[in-house]
Amino acid sequence: MVRSTAKTVPEYIAALPVTRQRVVRQLRAFVRKHLPKGYKEMMDWGVITYAVPLTTLPDTYNGKPLCYAAIAAKKDSYTIYLMAPYGNPAQKKWMAEEFTKRGKRLNMGGSCLHLKSLDDIPLDVVGKVIASVPMDKYISHYRESRKKTAKGK
Repeated sequence: MVRSTAKTVPEYIAALPVTRQRVVRQLRAFVRKHLPKGYKEMMDWGVITYAVPLTTLPDTYNGKPLCYAAIAAKKDSYTIYLMAPYGNPAQKKWMAEEFTKRGKRLNMGGSCLHLKSLDDIPLDVVGKVIASVPMDKYISHYRESRKKTAKGK
């Protein structure tokens, strides 16, 4: 992952080449439009991150805000990090089926949805995924998952 040293989202965007700024601004507006209430936009991990604020969930496994989604501009592509399907195989399968129905290829690692342009993805599907998990439900799922770790037992 290409990590920025920018401290703010506007600083991150301004540091990009002009042609890449446009796409990142569009992705940012898109994510913000679909993001459930409560998640906070910030710079974390060197990318634009949408997370559960530490004021809401201070006891995360690494002491950092719990990431829900993120946007990164890479050298020749973009990545949208989506934690909901990462933790929900059924949702990831649904995404793949919906991409196929629309004639698109799901280029996704664990949580990383890769694209070269916005035309590569069905925005309605990605929007539904982003909108799918209210913050309280995400926190509950996170807490349940931590019970399954060695520290949580």
